[in-house]
Amino acid sequence: MTRRSVTLSVAGALVVALIAIASLLPVPYVVYSPGPLEDTLGEVDGIPVVRVDGAETYEAAGTLDLTTVGVTSADTKLDLISVLRAWFDTDRAVVPRSTVYRDDETAEQSREQSARQLARSQESAKVAALRQLGYDVEEQIVVVTVFEDTPADGVLEPGDVILTVDDEPVGEPAEVAEIVQDREPGDSVDFGIRRADDEITVTASTEPAEGDGRPVVGFGPDWGYEYPVEITIGIDERIGGPSAGMIFALAIYDTLTEEPLVDGRHIAGTGEITGDGDVGPIGGVQQKIAAAARAGVELFLTPVENCGEAVDANGRDMRVVPVDTLSDAIEAIQGFNAGDEAQLPTC
Repeated sequence: MTRRSVTLSVAGALVVALIAIASLLPVPYVVYSPGPLEDTLGEVDGIPVVRVDGAETYEAAGTLDLTTVGVTSADTKLDLISVLRAWFDTDRAVVPRSTVYRDDETAEQSREQSARQLARSQESAKVAALRQLGYDVEEQIVVVTVFEDTPADGVLEPGDVILTVDDEPVGEPAEVAEIVQDREPGDSVDFGIRRADDEITVTASTEPAEGDGRPVVGFGPDWGYEYPVEITIGIDERIGGPSAGMIFALAIYDTLTEEPLVDGRHIAGTGEITGDGDVGPIGGVQQKIAAAARAGVELFLTPVENCGEAVDANGRDMRVVPVDTLSDAIEAIQGFNAGDEAQLPTC
């Protein structure tokens, strides 16, 4: 063997070795995959997913699936080979890790955030469905989260209704933060609250937030509601995030209306929802459509803003219809069941 041949062989071996090493190094991407479906008109462990007390309910017929997407755990670092495999799989998607997780986010933190998002989506779904049915649902500002080892810990409790901050009436959650941040770190703040049936005033000091030093107390305010009826939503605890809101609202609506909505069909969908019934965009719509199509879903409801992505998904014989509000979703299902498919919008 000549010296040139030896050099080329050694260089080739080094290139192969470098490629092999590079393929095993972590890359800053995560993978979306089709997840399981959950029938919101069905049961989990023998208990109905949607339960209502304080109003007459009606037995719903058919299947109304919320759809999910599997995503690489925050604690998992993907290598190049895994990402390339996902890249060539039409049912999966590769997205930058930074669009899903913070740099230092752990799997536990991700699960906690997902659980909070799910809880908020369920509350919004209840409000949207009840308002669609003509109920008056009163808004109020509530303490959603109290962070451990902060001045608010032991002073405020989740569920407290915030009425005033330093004797100033507050009309929306953002105003609570604005008033607190007008103080100096170390100042005390009085909160007029309603806890259970009692109206009381509690006091907490402020402390500088990590990073920017702005004054904070250590809790998260958000919209809460006084419900005219009691609604409980129970699903598989592994499911999280905000994207099932619209489907929850439809399930509640169907449960509380004598005229069946789903009416024996197999329907699925996805979308965030507000208490006013507006449907917002979500992530992973292509993977959700793929999972629904494989499950034999006939009609899939997607947020209008996700329609462009839905076009590229494989819906097979499934009809994919964009909706902007809860009313749109109800009308789409009614039109589909009535055989007016030609009149339905499509992605």
